[in-house]
Amino acid sequence: MSKLNIELLKRLCETPGVPGREERVRALIEKEIKGLFDEVRTDPMGNLICRRAARGKKGSKGGKNGRATRAMMLCHMDEIGFYVKGVDDKGFVRLQNAGGFDTRNLFSRRVLVVTEDGDYRGVMNPGGRPVHIASEEDKKKIPEVKEFFVDLGMKPDKVKKLVKIGDYVVMDEPAIEVGEKFVSKALDNRVACWLGIEAVRAIHESKDAHDCDIYVAFTVQEEVGLRGAHTSSFGVEPDIGIGIDTTLACDTPGVPDDESVSKHGNGVVLHVMDSSFISDYRLIRELDELAKKKKIPAQRSILARGGQDGAAAQQARAGARAVGITVGTRYIHTVTEMIDTGDLAAARDLLAAWIPTIE
Repeated sequence: MSKLNIELLKRLCETPGVPGREERVRALIEKEIKGLFDEVRTDPMGNLICRRAARGKKGSKGGKNGRATRAMMLCHMDEIGFYVKGVDDKGFVRLQNAGGFDTRNLFSRRVLVVTEDGDYRGVMNPGGRPVHIASEEDKKKIPEVKEFFVDLGMKPDKVKKLVKIGDYVVMDEPAIEVGEKFVSKALDNRVACWLGIEAVRAIHESKDAHDCDIYVAFTVQEEVGLRGAHTSSFGVEPDIGIGIDTTLACDTPGVPDDESVSKHGNGVVLHVMDSSFISDYRLIRELDELAKKKKIPAQRSILARGGQDGAAAQQARAGARAVGITVGTRYIHTVTEMIDTGDLAAARDLLAAWIPTIE
């Protein structure tokens, strides 16, 4: 397989897009996928639905229900972030979260406030006394999301003129390579966007025939309830749904080994179950066997809590066979999300090898 297109992953991660405001990410993807698909459309909710028609003899003759089998990858575009819910009299921007945060990771962060007239850098902190005048009780307190605010360093009148309710806020940190790892905000789930593009690019460049229609849905609003995945899956009506996402890699100090979920360096993660769905055991077995045959490192995982877009594909209309294919990620839902580049390559290679075999 080709080298990893890290530059694309960097651009994806650094592009802002909270649930409901994924348009910049979608625009980036639309430019990147030119020539890879036969049909590209944006549905009313904002999902980018891409179709690559079957290229094999069986697919052209029609399979299930007189048509080619539909294999659908679901890759959500949104990242966790905030909406502006107001600006107070002192010019501090107050926030409503869109997605789940552990507030212990929100202290003293640089952020980007995205408005209709431009993007403005600021800093985010919780209300309260700083360390030099804080009491011991103050230091023990973990604030709620509603206690955080953004300081744009401007006079109140100017902030009120520039920032409106409904503007949004994301973390403002550059993506970096650290040893054999890649670190960024928004790897959840720009990893999947990258895989949706790069797996199809690998299939396209190999010129291998495929008997299935390949769909990639770059979905919206996953972080607030798999919303775009539900509507796009209902519209496509897939036979096989492939939920592509990050998953936990808690192979770090302080977490018992049996709670690690996945481990860096052990390859692509075959996602057996979480609290939203259970993968089709036959697809897990098929992927496992193919990974062994192709010498692609792979591991299995079960996530005790959490959900992903594969659940929506499984439950669309009359239902579909579904499976999760994920990449283990350390420090998830922070600005230091970390993946192993070897695991990312394994995920791409397995998808590119497996999808053309689907009939």
